[in-house]
Amino acid sequence: MKPVKMLIAVAGVMISMVAADAAAQTSSGTRPQTTASDAVPSVRNRTVPEKFKRRMVRFSTDEAPGTIIVDTDNKFLYYVEGRNRATRYGIGVGREGYGWSGVVNVGRKAEWPSWTPPAEMRARERRAGRILPAVQKGGIDNPLGARALYLYKGGRDTIFRIHGTNQPWSIGLNLSSGCIRMMNKDVEHLYERAGIGTKVIVIGPGNRQGNIAFQDRGIDIFRTIFGG
Repeated sequence: MKPVKMLIAVAGVMISMVAADAAAQTSSGTRPQTTASDAVPSVRNRTVPEKFKRRMVRFSTDEAPGTIIVDTDNKFLYYVEGRNRATRYGIGVGREGYGWSGVVNVGRKAEWPSWTPPAEMRARERRAGRILPAVQKGGIDNPLGARALYLYKGGRDTIFRIHGTNQPWSIGLNLSSGCIRMMNKDVEHLYERAGIGTKVIVIGPGNRQGNIAFQDRGIDIFRTIFGG
């Protein structure tokens, strides 16, 4: 196939993906009212939908490059790259009653972090017949996955994190206790780019983040094909 024809064919595929993305973002769905531990086999075995894979998108916002914007309704996290562009990642978010919103900052970062489940979570899981460890060392079986960005407010730990997961099937679902889950390869990618102090805007219940203007205008076809 000649280079020009190949480029046209690839562009056609990418345009189809943009249309599928747009349809997916406007469709409504039900939110699972379960925890990751309670998820039935059909959910645990699900394949992450194509729309939640990492993409460069055309993105309008007044926020500065380097800002992270989390859209909990549509299950996307955006890293603002510059004028009219952002990297978009699929995420998993808090289940009903555990969603939140606000403006925070990355207070610290860790590779293969240990997990210290809060006492309230341990008590809740114990009532359901599951015993959580006081501390679990980092590793492939750790719920925090490969990387964690710890979210702080006013210099204090909020207890919320952006982190990887050992349950990649949960991306795109409402299953967490408020943390923002990413596929390990995606959180590793974000980790290298977002430094300490990065502004993180979480758009969710309560509107505590204030008025944030942004528009996802779909896949940036040429940057996706050629990079940059």
